[in-house]
Amino acid sequence: MLQTIEATIDEHGNVQLLEQVQLSEPRRAYVTILPSESDASEIALLSEAALAKDWNRPEEDLAWSHLQQVQSS
Repeated sequence: MLQTIEATIDEHGNVQLLEQVQLSEPRRAYVTILPSESDASEIALLSEAALAKDWNRPEEDLAWSHLQQVQSS
């Protein structure tokens, strides 16, 4: 079973798990380095134009129109 554990890594590469882990034997693990909070905001802003080009099309509006509720008066 795959399990995800949150951890931090300092500038020297030392990994600190943020919760206890109990294993019956040694296991392999992959470490994914996530962007910092400030990097994530910048990435979102930079990708907005590229995503808008794909999402802001009549075909997309039609494909998702069944999820939009229209109120009539």
